[in-house]
Amino acid sequence: MLVIQDTLISEEIIEEQFHCNLTACKGACCHEGDYGAPVDAEEEKIIHQYLDVIKSNLTAESIEFIDNHGALTFYKEPKVLGTSCLPDGACVFLTKNELGISICGIEKTWYEGKIPFQKPVSCHLYPIRISSNDIIGFEAWNYDRWDICSAACAKGKEEKMPIYKFVKDAIIRKKGLEFYEELDAAAQHMSQK
Repeated sequence: MLVIQDTLISEEIIEEQFHCNLTACKGACCHEGDYGAPVDAEEEKIIHQYLDVIKSNLTAESIEFIDNHGALTFYKEPKVLGTSCLPDGACVFLTKNELGISICGIEKTWYEGKIPFQKPVSCHLYPIRISSNDIIGFEAWNYDRWDICSAACAKGKEEKMPIYKFVKDAIIRKKGLEFYEELDAAAQHMSQK
């Protein structure tokens, strides 16, 4: 593990390679899994603030589900607030393009310039998953290996793309440029060993 500022970072985030390959997986991480994308308290407020605008990019099924059950759900296991999931397991904000590739309805609305919020940072950082301990004040960042991402691993190896570089914008969004530069310097140092 590396320690950058107040964060423990698995060395796999530097050593393993990853680059989403949406033509292969169709965005399976948006419609498979045990719970929705984790959101923090600030993201919860923003999603509720812009929900009516976001709904313009959602399916009728998602809109009905949100109206009846809510856009966010507290998941008892792993004790996290996250995006709600439809009965088939898909994120309630999931839409698909004409090729059947998953598109985040929140992000689509952001790309259209209608809201200032891109999507939950937990999605933006994927395949990094964050666990935190508020009592002792630390975060741990780990690589979330998932077999549905095998095409992303293969593409990452082809492109020689370490995970932390693939999610550079998300890391900067979450922790700032200085944090990313410290992480990059540590990665460069490790590669020289």
